[in-house]
Amino acid sequence: MHKPARASKPPVAGGGKQLVDRGKRVLALEAAAVQRLAETLGPAFARAIEILAGAKGRVIVSGLGKSGLIARKIAATFTSTGTPATFLHPVDSLHGDLGIVSRDDVAVVLSKSGASDELFGLVSQLKRLGVPIIALTGDADSPLGRQATVVLDASVAEEACPETLAPTASTTVALALGDALAVTLLEVKGFRREDFAALHPSGALGRKLLLRVADVMLTQDLPLLTPDRPMRECIVLLAGKRGTVVVVATKDRPALAGVVTAGDLTRLMERTDTFLDVPVGDVMTKTPKSTTTDELASAAVSVMERHGIMALPVLDAENAVVGIVHLHDLMKAGAL
Repeated sequence: MHKPARASKPPVAGGGKQLVDRGKRVLALEAAAVQRLAETLGPAFARAIEILAGAKGRVIVSGLGKSGLIARKIAATFTSTGTPATFLHPVDSLHGDLGIVSRDDVAVVLSKSGASDELFGLVSQLKRLGVPIIALTGDADSPLGRQATVVLDASVAEEACPETLAPTASTTVALALGDALAVTLLEVKGFRREDFAALHPSGALGRKLLLRVADVMLTQDLPLLTPDRPMRECIVLLAGKRGTVVVVATKDRPALAGVVTAGDLTRLMERTDTFLDVPVGDVMTKTPKSTTTDELASAAVSVMERHGIMALPVLDAENAVVGIVHLHDLMKAGAL
C-alpha cells in the first residue's frame, strides 16, 4: 500500500532571534499587566482582606474555563497558607455540589468578562445564602461585578496572544491577584513558617521545620564524666565518642558543668607533658553552648555553625543532661 508522504514542518520565519523576541514580547506584556495591577490596587483590596479574615467558614473559589484553572490554584494557595478553601465548579454547583457552601463562607469568583451565563446560577445561590462575593473580573460594570460585594479590577490593556485567541495576560493578572490575597491574608492572620510546615509535613521545608533536636539526639551510652575524673578517662571517651565529652556535676545529678572537646585536649598537650592525671574540671569549657529537646534542629545547627562546634549537650527543663546532638547527624537528618 502506498503511504502518503509525511508533511514537512513549515520553516520558522525569522530564525532564532525572532523567536526569542516574540517570547520577550509576551513576558513584557504580562509583566506590564501585573505592574499596572500593583499601581491601581486600592481600598477594594483592603475590604476583600477584611471579609476573608472575618469569615468563620471556608473560601469558595470558582470560575469557568481558564479562569477555573486559575481558581483551582488560588484555592490551593489559600489552603496551604492556613485559610481553608475549595474550588467549586459553577455548573456542578447547580447539580448538588452547592451543598458544600455554608452561610459562613466567602466566595471568590473569577471571570474576565464577568458575563458568563454559566456563572449566574451559582451567583444567585450565593446571594440567596448571604455569602459575600469577591469578584476578580476585567469589567467592574459586568453582571458579576454588579452582584459582587467587592470587585477587584483584573482588567488588562492587551492580551499577549495575537488576536486575543486565548487569555494570557488576564489569567496572569488573576493569578497574581489571588496570590496577593492569600499572602496578605496569611500575614494578617500571623501565619508562620512552622504553620506552613505543619500543613506540608512531607515536603522538604516541612521536614526541616518540624525536625526537633529530640528527633536526632543520642540518649544511650552518653560520654559523661564528672569534674574530678582524670583526663586519661576523658581521652578514651573523646576517641570513642566523636570528639566531645559532656561534664556533669555528679552522675546522680547530671546537671551540665562543662564540655571537653578534642581541641581542648590538643591545647592541654601543648602546655604540659603530664596531662593524663589533670582533672577534667581544670580543662573543660565551663560555659558551653547547649540546646533543649524541643528546640528546632535547624536552630541547633545555627548555634554550631556560629561557634564552630561539632556537638551540643541536650538539656531538660531542670538543666539536666539528657542527650547529645552532633552536627553530622543533624546534616544527615536534613536539618540544613
